[in-house]
Amino acid sequence: MRPAATAMTSTAGPNPLEIAALVKLVHQDRPGEAEQRARALLALHPGAGILWKVLSVTLVRQDKDALEALRRAADLLPQDAEAQRNLGAALHDRAQWPEALASLRKGLEMEPNDVQSLVDAANALRALRRPSESVPLYERALALDPRSAEAHNNLGNAHLELRRHGPAIDCYRRALELKPADAQILCNLANALRALGRREEAIGHYRRALELDPANVDAFNSLGNVLRDLGERSEAFALYVRALELDPSRPESHCNLGTLLFELRRVEEAVQCYRSALQLQPSHAPAHLNLAVALRQQRRPAEAESTCRAALALDPNYADALSFLGELLADRGRFAEAEALFQRVIQIDPSYSFAYASIATHRKMTPDDRAWLERAESLLGTALPLAQEIGLRYALGKCFDDIARYDEAFAHYRCANELCKRQGRRYDRDKLSRRVETIIRTFDGRFVSRPAGGSDSQVPIFIIGMPRSGTSLAEQILASHPEVFGAGEVTFWNAAYDAYSRAPGGAGEVLIPGMADAYLKLLAASAGAASRVVDKMPANFLYAGLIHAAFPQARIIHMTRHPIDTCLSIYFQHFFNIGAYANDLDDLAHYFGEYRRITDHWRAALPPSSLLEVPYEALLDDQESWTRRMLDFAGLAWDARCLDFHQTDRVVITASKWQVRQKMHKASVGRWRNYEKFLGPLRPLADPRFEDGRAARARSARGLPVE
Repeated sequence: MRPAATAMTSTAGPNPLEIAALVKLVHQDRPGEAEQRARALLALHPGAGILWKVLSVTLVRQDKDALEALRRAADLLPQDAEAQRNLGAALHDRAQWPEALASLRKGLEMEPNDVQSLVDAANALRALRRPSESVPLYERALALDPRSAEAHNNLGNAHLELRRHGPAIDCYRRALELKPADAQILCNLANALRALGRREEAIGHYRRALELDPANVDAFNSLGNVLRDLGERSEAFALYVRALELDPSRPESHCNLGTLLFELRRVEEAVQCYRSALQLQPSHAPAHLNLAVALRQQRRPAEAESTCRAALALDPNYADALSFLGELLADRGRFAEAEALFQRVIQIDPSYSFAYASIATHRKMTPDDRAWLERAESLLGTALPLAQEIGLRYALGKCFDDIARYDEAFAHYRCANELCKRQGRRYDRDKLSRRVETIIRTFDGRFVSRPAGGSDSQVPIFIIGMPRSGTSLAEQILASHPEVFGAGEVTFWNAAYDAYSRAPGGAGEVLIPGMADAYLKLLAASAGAASRVVDKMPANFLYAGLIHAAFPQARIIHMTRHPIDTCLSIYFQHFFNIGAYANDLDDLAHYFGEYRRITDHWRAALPPSSLLEVPYEALLDDQESWTRRMLDFAGLAWDARCLDFHQTDRVVITASKWQVRQKMHKASVGRWRNYEKFLGPLRPLADPRFEDGRAARARSARGLPVE
């Protein structure tokens, strides 16, 4: 018995009348019926490309997944331009760029003047990071249809990716003539204006885009970025938060908020933002890089490097990641390799200001660096974002200082510091003075002399002092000893003091044993079983009394340096995590005065056995004697490797990472005299009575008679 005809597969094609009836259903906007009829016919004629093509149309019109039908139609109808074009368009919409480009090109070989296929193929080329190849396709589309706003807009995007900002702006303006109320085109125009430094114009367009589309996440993010460029961090923060409220699935929004939090020194929160971005999109290279930057700040160098390399695996020519990898190599003292990376970045992007700044930071500049100087100065003629101009100004200041052009150096340093003030941080003199007064009153001689229940551990060695007073040098010397681990600047005692001072009823002392335990665990997490661990957080000079209460057997080394050399060196340095006092000479003078007041107190209140003062200049003058003195004070046997500290292989991320890997020299002593005419507020710090007393303390510490 023969099977029923409906169950048979015909070897012939479908009847043309059946095809005509099917197409009629589609034209009558009856896609559901058309789908059912097409599937019935395909059961009989599974190799009929025309049926797959019609089925794909019915599925598209019903917002159903049509990709399988589109693929079958394109395979079975290789000479049908429309079938190739339809598959290419669907793959384009799914961001399957290589396949989309291949299908679209097949269609264009047969119908080279299809405008939408030209635009879609160009979009695919841009997505594949081939923007220069996309430009001719957009231009062909516009020659065929000059009123295609999409083609004008996307050609502008291609020009922007190629850093052709003027042509990009022209394209966006033409697109806006055709679609004046398009929020995305307004954002794109604003992006191009921002890239040219025309930030106020950009802000106006972003705000207009948000008026047209109050839920435009791109506009919130982009407006936040340009405001952050200008130092307007509070409004930028609110915009990023709003972008995340509107669409928490965007990795860019998490990254933007994380970057702002990082700039606000809220590093742990920034890390969480970057991790959220990577959970959403593991291939998001900027999130990998930003996370690496934050991990470095958390003193996790190995993780930072692996994360940075993950970004480079995604984009080998990612300039930001290459530059940051250079910084990580410099942290390890591999300066030649680092500079090679900075130079490679400049080849990729000659306007990348951070690479120029890094070159100057990690070596001594010479008069032969004319090409660097010319390029760096030319960048100042462009409208750099605030953070980039600040970094470049500091670098130019260092270059001119290195080549003894001191007036020009100071002009750049002063400009850098004034620009820093635009980032919104303010120094509160009264707040610091009150804090110092409270600390002195709380941790007086009577407090210090009585047991507080702290730990008897001698593991911690604390190096305190003003920033740029030689604390990194002292740490590097001690960390060259095989029994010592240099932990860098450990963030702990500021929060510990705040907890102590907030304890109800003055019961802060009960917290001290727990503080000691927590601190030792923190050190052990990075230092392992080292018999001594150096914490060189300079600002711990505020908390020496609390530290002594928690660790009465620990040793505190106080680095001192000529006050004006100290303050000037701070003023000349671009710090990440220093207070706003660093950007103003009057504020620096006040801060140094409070530092002097509290360290005078510790000198009187702490037992002489717990505090060693090491004058920076004396250490430079007699390296071995002072090195022996520090080791003996710390209970460590002599080790000659401490004299060759510059050869020690360890990670240093402080501002002195280049200096501590040079042999001992005295070039920085008396440096302030090169800038004497600019120093106004700092001059009173060079009080001869203070200097005489400092010299006497240095002689006494070395067992010499006091003159």
